[in-house]
Amino acid sequence: MTVTIGFIGVGNMGGALACAAAAGGANVLLANRTERKAIDLAAKIGGTVCSNEQISRTADYIFLGVKPQQYPELLSELSATLAARTDRFVLVSMAAGVRIDSVRQMVGGQYPIVRIMPNLPVQVGEGMVIYCSDGVDGGQLDNLLGAMKQAGTWDSVDENLIDAGSALSGCGPAFVYMFIDALTEGAVKCGLPREKAVQYAIMTVKGAAALASMSDKTPAMLCDAVCSPAGSTIEGVKSLRNDRFDDTVMAAVAASYKRTVELGK
Repeated sequence: MTVTIGFIGVGNMGGALACAAAAGGANVLLANRTERKAIDLAAKIGGTVCSNEQISRTADYIFLGVKPQQYPELLSELSATLAARTDRFVLVSMAAGVRIDSVRQMVGGQYPIVRIMPNLPVQVGEGMVIYCSDGVDGGQLDNLLGAMKQAGTWDSVDENLIDAGSALSGCGPAFVYMFIDALTEGAVKCGLPREKAVQYAIMTVKGAAALASMSDKTPAMLCDAVCSPAGSTIEGVKSLRNDRFDDTVMAAVAASYKRTVELGK
């Protein structure tokens, strides 16, 4: 069954998910405050440019791809159209920190809702999309996951865990890119040409992540496996630990979590 998925807001994340939906065979509707962006994306993926009202009136799944601060205005705008519908539809909320009950309160209806937190690698089909839902039947959820499988891995969590998950998988790519950049700069400082340093850093992170995903060992055990006694790796690990690398990363995740919770208030 071909589903119709509407995206209200096609920025980096909304646009990437729209590409995944189109690749999965969905009928894709696109709306954006700056219409040119929706027009360009529609030409790229074969979607249809619509208004917010058209999407809220016709789409099976309505992705709300605007910032948390814009939710009250958007949902107030959509409320009358959604209330007039007699068919089945699902709202898909992408706003950091905004709980399902808050979305319902703002839109003025007890509609089925899937709350998702995707991350930037959905742009290349390697995303981590954590989600929870309420009022959504099994068929609706299966159809959504089937239509959006090109985005990457989807994993269900309780809503009280989604903010913590987002602080890791949603914010984490930025931390990884910082690490790749730091690896690059370190190698350049040691004399490696920059173009090679970038390539080596990216492939090192990619390969290490691939091994971690397939291994039955913990990340700590894999780290130990690289560290030969009195070797060069253990000296680098010692330097990171002396500079409180672990504490710094944990603090970054905690700071992102704190801000995510604040955004929902």
